[in-house]
Amino acid sequence: MSVDLLVFDPVSGASGDMIISALIDLGVDQSRVVDVMESTSDVTVEVSHINKFGIACVRTKVLQRSVESRGYEEVKEHIEGLNIPSEVRADALRVYERLARAESRVHGVSLQDLHFHEVGCDDAIADIVGACTAINLLRPEHIYCNTISIGTGVVETSHGKYPLPAPATLEVIMDSGLPVQQTSVEGELLTPTGAAILAHFVDRHPPPPPMTIRGIGYGAGEAEYEHPNLLRVILVSVEERLVPESIEVLETNIDDVTGEITGHLIDRLLEEGAKDVCIIPVTMKKNRSGQIVQVIAEVHDSAHLAETIIEETGSLGVRIMPARHRLTARRRIDRIQVAINSREYSFRVKIATDTHGKVIDVSAEFDDCREIARRTGIPAKQIIRLVEEKGWKEIEKYNL
Repeated sequence: MSVDLLVFDPVSGASGDMIISALIDLGVDQSRVVDVMESTSDVTVEVSHINKFGIACVRTKVLQRSVESRGYEEVKEHIEGLNIPSEVRADALRVYERLARAESRVHGVSLQDLHFHEVGCDDAIADIVGACTAINLLRPEHIYCNTISIGTGVVETSHGKYPLPAPATLEVIMDSGLPVQQTSVEGELLTPTGAAILAHFVDRHPPPPPMTIRGIGYGAGEAEYEHPNLLRVILVSVEERLVPESIEVLETNIDDVTGEITGHLIDRLLEEGAKDVCIIPVTMKKNRSGQIVQVIAEVHDSAHLAETIIEETGSLGVRIMPARHRLTARRRIDRIQVAINSREYSFRVKIATDTHGKVIDVSAEFDDCREIARRTGIPAKQIIRLVEEKGWKEIEKYNL
């Protein structure tokens, strides 16, 4: 089965109009995107095909007839009242929520009292809605993002002059876990709007697994630099039966921690977002007995999970393995009824499938089995066997 992935390559940063332009160049229906953008307010959208540094690309400009800015609550009300697809509306509201949280922290005001300036104007609303429309038209299975370049210098806003990257942009990036790199380019390579759109849609950061390239698009920025001011997007396909998932592996060695503490550590790490935790017994230097704490985590969770390990164990350091892919089955939770001693009980079962829908495994939820074992006096392993046998029969019955 082939699935589509979208890869953003922001070597010259990103903005809302650059994202739209790159996706149009990739092949997204230009007329549908422009129609939705122009329906957001009193704006005109101009899309042109140009050439920058010898590269054919698309440039999108939003011409607004007024510069009215809005507060966050006004923006929400405005977007909620637009006649646009519901999924686009939901995405646009979430992008603005990211911007609002960032601006709220920067200026020290509540969301209710927050007044946008540039990002509350008609052109910014059109950019955000346009980008959400383009991505929803494309519908990739996952969206990756390579390292984003950010510039230096100052930017002049209605609040005054700020060092680059703009404070709101940094707040958005900090919350998202998106990878960035500082460059010597003087200029606002990454805008708050561009950062918020990427932060909302990107769900994978490291490079994707082996892939076939299906399309490439280039979106031009307005500023002129000594390098091509372009955002590149790449549409790729991956043949897979299992789902690729980007992870990091955290490890540390401990030799003076009690079982009670390691048990508490496992619980806390799982509560804080770890995908899996295990404690491995080892023999260390000078023949001392010790343990390896090994944690599987999503990339954006690694830092705070490493801090948790150090806090709980007293370790002086945590190894973080380079980002890698693991392949996982798709998983869902179903409920089934199982008769035990002439009485019906409800159990959760985890169904694992590949991307073709073929069932790989059926496993009973242990907590449910343990509870019914306690009530009935039947050993838990027998309850698990009964539940899993019934689960497989249900799958065969309904051809799931």
